[in-house]
Amino acid sequence: MKQGSLFVPGRIELFGKHVDYGGGPSLTCAIGLGISAEFEALDEPAVEVEDSATRRRVRLPLRRDARPKGTHGATYASAVARRLARDFAPLKVGVRVRSRSTLPRSSGLSSSSAFITMLTMAVAEVNDLRARRAWKDHLSSPLAFAEYCGAIEMGGPFGPFSGERGVGTRGGAQDHVAIVCSEADAVGAYRYLPAERVGRATFPAHWSLLVGVSGVRATKTGGALADYNRASDTVRAMLALWNRETHRADQSLGSALRSSPEAAAHLAALARNADDAPWFLARIAQFRAETERIVPGALQAFASTDAAALGRLCVESQQAAETALHNQIPETMFLARAAMAAGAHGASAFGAGFGGAVWAAVDTERSRDVKARWKQSYDAAFPHRAHKAEWLVLRPGPGVTWP
Repeated sequence: MKQGSLFVPGRIELFGKHVDYGGGPSLTCAIGLGISAEFEALDEPAVEVEDSATRRRVRLPLRRDARPKGTHGATYASAVARRLARDFAPLKVGVRVRSRSTLPRSSGLSSSSAFITMLTMAVAEVNDLRARRAWKDHLSSPLAFAEYCGAIEMGGPFGPFSGERGVGTRGGAQDHVAIVCSEADAVGAYRYLPAERVGRATFPAHWSLLVGVSGVRATKTGGALADYNRASDTVRAMLALWNRETHRADQSLGSALRSSPEAAAHLAALARNADDAPWFLARIAQFRAETERIVPGALQAFASTDAAALGRLCVESQQAAETALHNQIPETMFLARAAMAAGAHGASAFGAGFGGAVWAAVDTERSRDVKARWKQSYDAAFPHRAHKAEWLVLRPGPGVTWP
């Protein structure tokens, strides 16, 4: 019976807030926390996933009509089951997975994307999908595989595979690319639609990453899902407006902005006539700031260990999230400012928003003191969150590897 084990890390989005699904670049890294999983083949087409810590179990048919039942994880498991059963039919071998996660749930560290990546790898391994012609032609590279995992989650098309409903979030492949393709002790800049690496920098040897988890879950369900998708849909609406008015067929907002020196001014002129002009204009400004100035500048700041430059870029990125994306809450806004007040070089919220966590870059030798001051100030400001908040000391880690 085929069996194996996997470790799939979480990730931190350092810069490039809400730009991946618009084809812009972001700066990310994987971390040492993640999902450890042991898997074995089943002699029937089914998916079984058990959380070793909670004993919660999901069981679904490995069929293109699989539907979620019961637990939260069933939504993600059914998306994987449906997509793989359709794209690589027939699948006659199922998989049983026992997993344990060290990622704080709904913290913005991409536990859901790590889960989808882990389960996709396990199903592929027991069915020997890497030997299939379709896999060799379209998913053989880590970058292509990561994009495919992103397509599974958001329900989008990839290569010859058409889209379907996914899990309901209309995001991009940023998280999956970071989870699969990151390098230890490095940060990577990737552009999306299609994904390509556009830069990397060694993370300073004497720095660490602190993460303050607010205790407010960054869920993508209910009202939060609608809020998250609004940021995504606005980018797509601007692209549709651009393509209609210019008779072009650009695949992303990023490609539209790069098409000519006059593109940004033309797009802004179109946005001013849109029904929701203030939101459109603010979103264009935020997108351009992240993609054209903040991400390239931050990559250089890490490469040159320029703490002052990193701090300025963190402030700019955080302020744009608050005023243009409107995806920040009082807890994450406080955490970003309090980290720098406690002695961090820079700090910024990350992930989908509407909860979650803030990362901070610090000198390793001062990380314990900075973390203590950071925690003390947050506990005093938000005492009702203190019992759920978490405080992590990390460094960039490697992406996932096949067994």
